[in-house]
Amino acid sequence: MSIEPITALSTFGTARAVQQGLLSYGINLLLMTNRQRHNGSVTLIVIFTIALLSTLVIGMLQLNTEEILLMQNYIYAAESRAIAEAGLNAAFAELRTDSGWTTGFASTAFAGGNYSVAVSGTSPNLTVDATSTTSKGYASRVEADITIGGGSPHIIKIDELRINQ
Repeated sequence: MSIEPITALSTFGTARAVQQGLLSYGINLLLMTNRQRHNGSVTLIVIFTIALLSTLVIGMLQLNTEEILLMQNYIYAAESRAIAEAGLNAAFAELRTDSGWTTGFASTAFAGGNYSVAVSGTSPNLTVDATSTTSKGYASRVEADITIGGGSPHIIKIDELRINQ
C-alpha cells in the first residue's frame, strides 16, 4: 500500500505538470495569436496609410501638371496675341504715313511666328484685321475699327478693339 500513494502522488504530480504545461502552451499560443493578429492589423494600417499618402502625392502631382500646362497655354496665347498686335502696329505705322494704304501684309515673320494684316473700309474709317500664328501653332486675331485724322503724320484713333472674336 505504500507504493500506491506514491504512484497516485506521482501520477497526480505528472498530471499536474502536464496540465500546467498544456496551460502554459495554450497561454503562449493565445499570446502568439494575439500578437500575430496585432501584427497583421499594424501591417494593414501601414499599407492603408501608404496607399492614402500615395494617392495624395499623385493628386498633387496631377494638379501641378495641370497648372503647368495651363500656364504654358497662357504664355503661348499671350505670345500669339503679341504677334497679332505687332501686325496691327505695323499697319498703323503704314497708315500714319499714307492714309490711303489698304494693301495689308501677307504672312510676315515676326518673333518666331508670323502675322497677316488686312485693311478694309474707306478712309477715314477703316477696319484693320491682324491674325497671327506662333511656331507652337497658337493663333490670335486682333481687329480694330479706326478713324484716321488729317495732317501728316496721320493721327489714328481706335474706335473699337476686338481680340479673338
